[in-house]
Amino acid sequence: MKPADLVRALRAVPEKKLRLVELAWELVREDGSPDVDKAADRLDEVGAACAEVNGYTQATQRLLWQLKSLARS
Repeated sequence: MKPADLVRALRAVPEKKLRLVELAWELVREDGSPDVDKAADRLDEVGAACAEVNGYTQATQRLLWQLKSLARS
């Protein structure tokens, strides 16, 4: 692996503020219990936020692989 490969991997994982975290705050009551009614009304948003997290997870796993590969070389 070359340093340019690492740069490409880093660029593929942009800094991100995940929507799921914000959404979780919006879907709980002040005591921390889930507001099931709110969540039910926003299932499409929850699904999209989960898909975003899954995509980000895959990109960070690829980056981790690249970093390990660089460390071994």
